[in-house]
Amino acid sequence: MTNKKARGSVFDNGGMVYTIAAFYRFVAVADPAGLREEMAGLFTEEELWGTMLIAGEGVNGTMAGEAGTISRLIETLGAKVGLEAGDVKFSYADERPFGRLKIKVKDEIIAFRKAVVDPSQAGTYVEARDWNALIADPEVLVLDTRNKYEYEAGTFAAAVDPGIENFSEFATFVKERLDPERHKRVAMFCTGGIRCEKASAFMLQEGFGEVYHLKGGILKYLEEVPEAESRWSGDCFVFDRRRGVGHEDFEG
Repeated sequence: MTNKKARGSVFDNGGMVYTIAAFYRFVAVADPAGLREEMAGLFTEEELWGTMLIAGEGVNGTMAGEAGTISRLIETLGAKVGLEAGDVKFSYADERPFGRLKIKVKDEIIAFRKAVVDPSQAGTYVEARDWNALIADPEVLVLDTRNKYEYEAGTFAAAVDPGIENFSEFATFVKERLDPERHKRVAMFCTGGIRCEKASAFMLQEGFGEVYHLKGGILKYLEEVPEAESRWSGDCFVFDRRRGVGHEDFEG
């Protein structure tokens, strides 16, 4: 499947083009079921595909559709939960990456389970352009918060693999393998930013002093950092029919 990123416009391959928007926002949602009904009433399976999760802690989704539909989606979420276009990761494909539209209410927008975490008390954002300098520091523990099969597909130089099968195991890894006294500076990353943001809040809760996380995740890094300057190696696993993306998928 062809997947391209064009800065400032939809990539035009002469055929049907799908805009893919990956987004999340941690924000208090008073009535998740009500928001779900509103969103389901505004969009149909004939115009929008993908999955959106809604919980009391926020929203999380990856959706595909024509450019106008995605623009309307982002505007709607901006009005409802304060989502900003600058926090959305956009990519493009000439084949539909999802089979159907699913909007679900969940307990969490990203399952952590083992600990109560206040995601509003997260670590320090690091912009993609500043990430290389941070992870080059030998005093910084670079931590991949994704699952083992994602790590094996591609990761950053010197990143630690927690060896987990799902994100709900991350808390156990931290408690058993890491030490706030020894690991004083930690830089974390994940696909789109949501897992490392929630994980950073947990690590601060556990007493780690300096906790950083890559804003927008790997996808934003691949979009903004030139391949010649990149410290990324391999593919970034994505949960749709594309299966993996790299720098070449974000070139204008």
